[in-house]
Amino acid sequence: MTATYHKYILKFKQASGTSRGVLNIKETWFIILKYGNKKGIGECGLFRGLSVDDKPEYEQKLKWVCDNIHLGLIELIDELVEFPSIQFGLEMAFKSLENDDMFELFSSEFTRGNSPIPINGLIWMGSEAFMKQQIKEKIEAGFSCIKMKIGAIDFKTEFDLLKSIRKEYSGNDIELRVDANGAFSPKDALDKLKQLSELDLHSIEQPIKQGQPQEMALLCQNSPLSIALDEELIGVFSVTEKQKLLQIINPQFIILKPSLVGGFQGSDKWIEFAQQMNIGWWVTSALESNVGLNAIAQFTYTKHSNMFQGLGTGGLFTNNFSCPLEVKNGTLQYEVKNKWKFKL
Repeated sequence: MTATYHKYILKFKQASGTSRGVLNIKETWFIILKYGNKKGIGECGLFRGLSVDDKPEYEQKLKWVCDNIHLGLIELIDELVEFPSIQFGLEMAFKSLENDDMFELFSSEFTRGNSPIPINGLIWMGSEAFMKQQIKEKIEAGFSCIKMKIGAIDFKTEFDLLKSIRKEYSGNDIELRVDANGAFSPKDALDKLKQLSELDLHSIEQPIKQGQPQEMALLCQNSPLSIALDEELIGVFSVTEKQKLLQIINPQFIILKPSLVGGFQGSDKWIEFAQQMNIGWWVTSALESNVGLNAIAQFTYTKHSNMFQGLGTGGLFTNNFSCPLEVKNGTLQYEVKNKWKFKL
């Protein structure tokens, strides 16, 4: 078996705003395995500024993995604990190599085109007019769950935007989620959560910055609005640490980004603990190309969640790879007639 790695720069169709700044490009990496006449492809979705493995030696680690591919998946995964995106890329590549269709990792009714995955429509930060335009487009496109990123413009403007949606659409019509990406301070977070709870929101992701477990635990205990942990899960490596974090904070939900939490295995462990504690969960992509999104979607379908998933990011880039994934009527669908065009 041989392995090579390749860098690829994804280009946004339009600048996408988060509380951490504006994104114009997204760096990602691919591992290509070859064994006889078979090929496997995996995406290492490094997220600069967010991934715990955003380190100067990242490419050096990829080279080491390819040079030592003979060690096999299990041993390599153990050596990559602090590089979750490479763990995921390797899992994907080995799974891809196993199958006749290297892009069908988990055969299911989803990959047969018979069962779509309900997803949320994502509203990026920007001017009030831009955000209003996105909201209108998502509702017209058939989304019944909308996730709005907040924390970049002033809170009152964002609150009024959400309020304007609620005037037109009740909680039965549209499920509203917000994602603060840690933008609130512990001092004023509870007051803001109380205000937001008046709008019949489903939940808020990561109201305060990660790494403040006691403050987050108090918020989860006292907030009238359900809280979902997102960035809080990044960099929590051991099984003991995962369990302890959930026991301390006891959130209502957790959000799993396989590229950031160690792939299929890492996500499975979080799901196991969450279910033991009656904590809800859903899966979200982290701006991977369609290769990574495809793997995440197929994995997610096998978990039989009845929640809206965060898997609608494939259309954000100008140079993504053509694939069977399509967003239609607020769902992610696998259009079998559409073929893959993967070329680096």
